[in-house]
Amino acid sequence: MFIFVCCLLLSVMTQANNWYNVKDFGAVGDGKTIDSPAINKAIDVAAQAGGGTVFLPAGVYASYSIRLQNNITLRLGAGATLKAAYPTQNTGYDSIEPNPFSQYQDFGHSYWRNSLIWGIGLHNITICGEGIIDGQGLTREDSHITGVGNKAISLKLCRNVLLKDIRMERCGHFALLATGLDNMTIENLLIDTNRDGMDIDACRNVRISNCTVNSPYDDAIVLKATYALGFFRNTENVTISDCFVSGYDLGTVMNGTFQHYQNQAPDQSFSCGRIKLGTESSGGFNNITITNCVFDHCRGLALETVDGGDLHNITVSNIVMKDMNSSPIFIRLGSRMRSPKGTSIGQLHDISINNIRVYHADSRYVCSFSGIPGHPIEDISLSNIAIYYQGGGTKAQAALIVPEKEAAYPEPTMFGDLPAAAFYIRHARNIQMNHIAVYYAHPDFRPSVVLSDVHDITFDDLRLPKERLVPFFSLHHVSDFNTFHCSGIKDIALPEAEHSTY
Repeated sequence: MFIFVCCLLLSVMTQANNWYNVKDFGAVGDGKTIDSPAINKAIDVAAQAGGGTVFLPAGVYASYSIRLQNNITLRLGAGATLKAAYPTQNTGYDSIEPNPFSQYQDFGHSYWRNSLIWGIGLHNITICGEGIIDGQGLTREDSHITGVGNKAISLKLCRNVLLKDIRMERCGHFALLATGLDNMTIENLLIDTNRDGMDIDACRNVRISNCTVNSPYDDAIVLKATYALGFFRNTENVTISDCFVSGYDLGTVMNGTFQHYQNQAPDQSFSCGRIKLGTESSGGFNNITITNCVFDHCRGLALETVDGGDLHNITVSNIVMKDMNSSPIFIRLGSRMRSPKGTSIGQLHDISINNIRVYHADSRYVCSFSGIPGHPIEDISLSNIAIYYQGGGTKAQAALIVPEKEAAYPEPTMFGDLPAAAFYIRHARNIQMNHIAVYYAHPDFRPSVVLSDVHDITFDDLRLPKERLVPFFSLHHVSDFNTFHCSGIKDIALPEAEHSTY
C-alpha cells in the first residue's frame, strides 16, 4: 500500500510539473493587460523541460503573437478567452518573414508569423480546451504594416498537430492557415469568422471532423496547394466528415440566432461559407473524401484546379445543401497558371459524387462542370442526386453564349447566368450521370442539360418535370451520348451530334 501511495503521489507530482499555469508567469487575464509575454514565457519554460501543457484559466487574455514550440499543448480552460489585441504604434504582432515565392499566391498565404498563434517546423503540438479565441484585433485584409496581424492560428511545416474543442470568432483573414503539415487532426471546432475558416494548404494526412464553420465572407473549409513553400507539394490523404458549413451573418451561428440579413462577400457575390478544393492549385489534390456534411445558406461544393495541379481521386458523399446561392456543384479546370514559369496546365479527373440532396438552389448558377479547349475534365461520376431549383429561367437566358474565361479566377458566378436549367457541362469526357432527379419551383424555359464539347456521356435514370415545354437536352459538338431509363425521354445512343436538341 505504501509503495502504491508513493507511486500515485509521484504520478501527480509529475503531471503537476508538466502543467504550466500562465498566471504563475505574470499573466493577468483582465482583458487589458497584454499577456502574450507571460504566455510565451510559460511556453519557453515548458519547452525547456521537454514539453507540457500551458494552461489559460478563466479570464480574458489580451495578446499579440504567441510562439508555439515542440511538444506543447496550449489549453484554454472553461471561461478563458484569448483575445487578439489591437496593435499600436509601438507594439503589435510579429513581423512577416522573408518569402521569395510570395508572387505565386496572395499575401495571406505567404506569411505565418504575423498571427496571434504561430509555429514553424514544430512537432507534437496541440491547441485545445473549452475556451475561446477571439481575433477582434486582427485584420481580414492584406496588410504590410509592421505590427498588424491577420491570422488567428498559423502553422508551417509542422507534424503531429491536434486542434480540438475550441471556439473561434472574428479571426481575420484566416482562423487557421496550415501549410505543409503532416498528420493533423481537427475535431469539434466551432468557428464563426469574418473571412476564411480553415485553409489546409499543401498538407498530408489530415482529419477534419465534427466541426461547425460559419464564414459569410469567404470559404469555410478549403483545401489548397500553393507554391508558398518554394516547391510543389500536393494536398493529399484528407478526410472531411460530419461538418456543418454556412454563410449566416457574422456571429449568429456562435450565438445560436442564425440570421441572414447581410449577403455581401468580398468578391461582391453572395455569402460564401462552403467547402472547396482549389483556387490556389500549383500543387495537386488527391485521395480526398468529403462525407456526411451539411451546407446551409451559402455557396455549394467547388472542385477547382487552375494553376497546374492535378486534382484526382476525390469522393464526395452524403451531403445535404439548403439555400444555395450559387452552383450546388462546381467543377473547374482552368489555366490561370499562377505558378513558376514552365508549369503545365493541370488535370482534373476521377471524381465520384453521390448521395447529394439540394434544396432551394439559385437557378442562375446551376451545376457547372467545365474544362478548357484541349484540356477536358475526365472520368466524373454523379449518382443519387436530387436538386430542387428555384427555376424561373428565360428563353433569353437559354440563348446565352458562355465565355471561356480560361485564365480567370474560378468561381461559380464567373460565367454569369447560364443557358441550362440544371447542368451545364463543357470540355468534358467520360461522364456518368446516374439516378438524378431535378425539380423547379417555377417554370424554367432553358434546356435542363446543355453539353458543349462533351464526349462519352451517359444519363441513366434522369428524372425531369414532364410538363416542360422546352428541350431536355441541348447538344453542341457531342459524341457518344447515351440515355437510359430517363422519364419522358426515349433511350438514345447517339454517336455524334453537332447541334441537336432532345
